[in-house]
Amino acid sequence: MKNLRKEFPVLSQYTYLNTASSGLLYDSLLDKRQEHDLDFLIGGSIFRNSQQEFLNGVRTTIANFFDASANNTILTPNFSLAFNTLLNGLEKDKKVLLLDQDYPSINFSVQSKGFEVCFAKVDASLEQNIEKAIQKNKPDIFAFSLVQYINGIAIDLEFVTALKTKYPDILFVADATQFCGTKNFNFKDSQIDILGCSGYKWLLGGYGNGFMLFKDSVLDHLTPVSYKKTALEVDYDPSYTNLQARFECGHLDTYNFGSLKNSLDFLSKVGIKTIEHTIQELTSFAKEEFAKLNLLERSVLQREKHSSIFNLNTNEKVFNHLNERSIVTSLRGTGVRISLHFYNTIEDLEVLLKNL
Repeated sequence: MKNLRKEFPVLSQYTYLNTASSGLLYDSLLDKRQEHDLDFLIGGSIFRNSQQEFLNGVRTTIANFFDASANNTILTPNFSLAFNTLLNGLEKDKKVLLLDQDYPSINFSVQSKGFEVCFAKVDASLEQNIEKAIQKNKPDIFAFSLVQYINGIAIDLEFVTALKTKYPDILFVADATQFCGTKNFNFKDSQIDILGCSGYKWLLGGYGNGFMLFKDSVLDHLTPVSYKKTALEVDYDPSYTNLQARFECGHLDTYNFGSLKNSLDFLSKVGIKTIEHTIQELTSFAKEEFAKLNLLERSVLQREKHSSIFNLNTNEKVFNHLNERSIVTSLRGTGVRISLHFYNTIEDLEVLLKNL
C-alpha cells in the first residue's frame, strides 16, 4: 500500500484525511484524462462516434464491480440529480422514512417535494430506531445513506437484508456515496432496491460522474404511466424514450465517466478486499486512540462496527491549527471530521494525534 502512495502527489505535501469530502486524483488517471482530451482535440466529433459503445463499457465495469446488472445500471453526473429524477416520478401520496441527521440531498429533496415524511433517530440504537419507525408509521419508501456523512455511523447491512425480508413492500433506496469503494459489496445479494453513488469520493473517479443500480423490474415500476404511454406513441430513437433515458437525458461526458471506469479498474487491481482490510485496520486504530482522548460521541463508542469517518469533539480553532500544519480535514456538524482511505497510514494518524 505504501508504494501506491506515490500515485497520489497530494500525499507528499499534506496529511490528507478528507476523502469523505473529496477523493484524490492520481497520476495514472491524469495520464488517461490527458489522452482523452488529446483524442478529442485531434478528432472533434469523430472522437464521439463510438461514445455509446464506450458508455456501455462503463456500465458493464460498474455492474461487474458491484455484482449488478449492466442493463439496470444508470449513469448520472451525481447521486443528487438521479435521486431527484426518481422522486419526480413517484406519486406524492407516498410516505417516506428518513434518518434524522441524513444528507440534505436526501432529506431536503424528499421534504421539498411534498411527500409525507417520518424519521428514525441516528444514534447507537439506529437499527432498532428504524424498525420501530417502520412499525409505527408504515412508510412506503425508506431512503437513507449507508454511512452518515457527519459522524460516520454506518447502518448494518445484515439488518437491512433482514428488514427488507420482513417488509418486502417497502422500497429501499440507499445513497452509497460514503460507502462504495470502502468495502466489498454485492448489490445482487443485497436487499436494497435502488443504490446510488457519486464517484468523486472513495471511488476516486473525480467530479461529474455517478451511477444508480436498480433491481430487476424496479425501473419499470417507478416510471410514470404518462412517460411509458408517450414513448409508445412516438418514433424517436430508443435512447430518448427507454426507461433509462429518463435518468440519462442529454449527453453523457466520456471524460468524466471514463475517469470513473479507470478508477474502478484501478481499485480492482489494488483489490477491494485488500482496500477493505486496510481501512478496517486504520479505523480500529483511530477509534481506539480517539476514544482515549475523549473525542468521540457516545453513539459512536457504543456501536461495535464503524465506518472510516469520524467526527472529533473539538472546534474550529483546532481545525485551523491542523490546517496550518497541512493536515487536511473538514468542519462538519459540531466538530472536525476526518476520513480514512486505503492510501492513508498509521503514520498519518500519528501525525494527527500528535497535533491534537
